[in-house]
Amino acid sequence: MEKGVLFIALLISAFYSSSEAADSQTSFEDNFSIMWSEDHFKTSEDGQTWYLSLDKETGCGFQTKQRYRFGWFSMKLKLVGGDSAGVVTAYYMCSENGAGPERDELDFEFLGNRTGQPYLMQTNVYKNGVGGREMRHMLWFDPTEEFHSYSILWNNHQIVFFVDEVPIRVFKNNGDEKNDFFPNEKPMYLFSSIWNADEWATRGGLEKTDWKRAPFVSSYKDFSVEGCQWEDPYPACVSTTTKNWWDQYKAWHLSDSQKMDYAWVQRNLVIYDYCKDNERYPKLPGECSLSPWE
Repeated sequence: MEKGVLFIALLISAFYSSSEAADSQTSFEDNFSIMWSEDHFKTSEDGQTWYLSLDKETGCGFQTKQRYRFGWFSMKLKLVGGDSAGVVTAYYMCSENGAGPERDELDFEFLGNRTGQPYLMQTNVYKNGVGGREMRHMLWFDPTEEFHSYSILWNNHQIVFFVDEVPIRVFKNNGDEKNDFFPNEKPMYLFSSIWNADEWATRGGLEKTDWKRAPFVSSYKDFSVEGCQWEDPYPACVSTTTKNWWDQYKAWHLSDSQKMDYAWVQRNLVIYDYCKDNERYPKLPGECSLSPWE
């Protein structure tokens, strides 16, 4: 599988000095606040690796202190190893601190499993509190053995979910009023959390969390953001300036090498795609007609 790493690396290096892009820092305190259960959060001795834990009492979560509208957002995660049935590690962007009824949201959710069975990765998109845009993928590696990067490219033309710089999902916007399901108006925080979802997460809730194996720990490092930091009432670097790499023409479409990777993912890793679920959607949502290749 050919990877799109070079394309992204060149874009970032070429435009990294943009004065309107937010600075990337790896310090947890500089970027994040604990949402709940601070006693379930730990850091490595050097402060560069962060750990969230889940036990029978509670999980844990954190969020960025800043909101962003458009950009490149990336984090390295190592997921819970061993028997992780019922455990969900969520890594997502959301316009509200809670699951508000009018929220916009971009989701990675990693669904734990019984020992020896592969993790499933679910992505979803919400606009104004409406979701139902799920896709599920297998991964081509064991996400519990090493850190891997999970990233989102978000501009006014497309949202691309990346795993190790490989595009696994493309969500397009053509600006047509008939296709009004594209979250592009509200700034978002970035979040991550670990929590128990054994009522649905593993085999539809058939496999329950084995609390004898607690605590369950997910690990994080190398947070990176090159994005438009929101400033009320309206920031200067919204996606109309084209001064930042993530807002320029090359970031509006997949590159040729990314298209090759994306085609490989579509052939080999997709488990579920809502755009192919005619039973659930007799009339498919409007964005399903937009080509990810254009």
